Amino acid sequence: MTAYNALKAVSLTHVRYQRGDRLGLFLAWVSLVPVFISLGGFVSHFIFRRELQAMFFALGLIVSQFINELIKKSVQQARPETCALLEMCDSHGWPSSHSQYMFFFAVYFTLLTCKGIGGIWNVRTKWAALFLPWSLAVLTMYSRVYLGYHTVAQVFAGASLGIFLGGVWFWLVNSKLFCYFPLIEESPFGRFFYVKDTSHISDVLKFEYDNARAARKNMAARKAMATKSS
Repeated sequence: MTAYNALKAVSLTHVRYQRGDRLGLFLAWVSLVPVFISLGGFVSHFIFRRELQAMFFALGLIVSQFINELIKKSVQQARPETCALLEMCDSHGWPSSHSQYMFFFAVYFTLLTCKGIGGIWNVRTKWAALFLPWSLAVLTMYSRVYLGYHTVAQVFAGASLGIFLGGVWFWLVNSKLFCYFPLIEESPFGRFFYVKDTSHISDVLKFEYDNARAARKNMAARKAMATKSS
């Protein structure tokens, strides 16, 4: 018989829970929130929006994940024994990358919102908007322990690292790199991909709404003039 190498699953969406456990099912979906944010959020944002703040936000998350992997390979702390039942113990567990990702996201999103960068939330909706990322971060951290993928210490280590890196990356981008945004906008890359920065606009939604209406009215006026002249 032909000998086969041991099979390995793609762990990106390979989340298991106990059959019949409704809370486990819910938390399994919560555990996939980082995937939804990365693929559904940042990828679609680049396709349709191409904002520099969001690009550097996403870049920070990628950098933080590389740092997480370096720490995991250095510390080499095993996952809990419950992980053996899930067939997902072929990687190290400290710190939790899911917790790190979500708390990095929550910190950076909070700082963007509180600083008014991007101008998508007004005062009345700002605090409601901040509740969602932090609640998802806490639920994700809890889900990794409940489902048996991490210990409590591993998820708290990931959360602490995510908070630290999120704050440092926000300071780096908005204190040191922000002055280069106009250069990126005017670069061949920026002009080819229509990359833009709207950090200086206090209310982006209203700005785009007003400009879209104005463009439609101008187009209608030009069509009316063309009809009269013909």
